[in-house]
Amino acid sequence: MDFYGWRPYVSVAERRRNATREIEKRRKKGDPVSPVTIDGRTIAKTFWGKSWCQNLERYSDYANRLPRGRTYVRNGSVVDLQIKPGSIQALVSGSELYEITLKIAPLGRQRWKSICEDCAGAIDSLIELLQGRFSKAVMERICRQSQGLFPSPSEIKLSCSCPDWAGMCKHVAAVLYGVGARFDDQPELLFRLREVDEKELIVKAGKALPLSKQAPAAGKVLGGEDLSDIFGLDMAQSIGADAGAPKKKAVAKVAKKKAASRNVGPADKRPMRKSPKR
Repeated sequence: MDFYGWRPYVSVAERRRNATREIEKRRKKGDPVSPVTIDGRTIAKTFWGKSWCQNLERYSDYANRLPRGRTYVRNGSVVDLQIKPGSIQALVSGSELYEITLKIAPLGRQRWKSICEDCAGAIDSLIELLQGRFSKAVMERICRQSQGLFPSPSEIKLSCSCPDWAGMCKHVAAVLYGVGARFDDQPELLFRLREVDEKELIVKAGKALPLSKQAPAAGKVLGGEDLSDIFGLDMAQSIGADAGAPKKKAVAKVAKKKAASRNVGPADKRPMRKSPKR
């Protein structure tokens, strides 16, 4: 530690080695460890991950510290990240191993109700929701600043064990970006974090869709007179004739058999008369 209380600089390679050692040590102890791994430079690739990161970058409160956080998360410095209802706990490898705790306020019931009502009928399934496959209007409603699903700075309490006096240090910023990366694989964690049930966003969708068993509209039903005009039939006579059709067919069949028995068959089927003996 230098004269100003800052710890000596640790290179990226050294941080990575320290992070790997810490992960293995904790795993051997049986502790659940969930590091954040970034492939390439893109931190988040899906709708939910990108939306979380974009929400962070909209707030001027975080602007100065976010770039260092992006570097840390890309370097694999977030050793462990646990997302629970209302809280995020993490370990970040820097000059030392730092503990980060973030408290996220639950989403207000009125705000959540408003989101659900505005999106009712526009999201067809839970799979569609979690994969972020819905209309632009729904996306804009969910991501609306200070009125959507994502937290504002005033709804987040930050804490890090490092000596940096700033409210958001680079370790906290790395964790926040790590959360976005985690939402790529587990978007349902966003709803757990805000303490709401994602199924409520689609519960009204079925009520908004037409039921297949509903009767057709009155104007689309053909009456007997319509059918008569279309097919040139007297429907009353046709219905009566159809009702007696099975009985008439049976009578006709019996009559046909009787007639056949009375008729003389062909010559080759007649019984031969015997000649008298001489």
